[in-house]
Amino acid sequence: MKSQVNSNNNKLNILRPLSPHLPIYKPQLTSTFPISHRISGAFLVTIVLFFYLLCLKIGLICFTYENFYLFFFYSSKLILIAVEITALALSYHLYNGVRHLLTDFSFEKKD
Repeated sequence: MKSQVNSNNNKLNILRPLSPHLPIYKPQLTSTFPISHRISGAFLVTIVLFFYLLCLKIGLICFTYENFYLFFFYSSKLILIAVEITALALSYHLYNGVRHLLTDFSFEKKD
């Protein structure tokens, strides 16, 4: 009898949603700014690590390889776009970090 009640409870727990408030949750600015701040920070770290690894690899690659020059020839077409996206992420991350520090030290804008 007791095992049947436990199995019924387990079935009900499986069917129950984990967070019923998430489908009806409306994102607020105070929750989206930190999330986008972390995303831009992760993007910037990825870019820095990529260029660091590329610079390490350049030391091992001879500049006489044709594939090396072809890689830089085709990737040079995207450099302007990549620099603009990185500058946008860097400026957003910097200004949002300053805003976050000012809010932490309670220098909020008074209405």
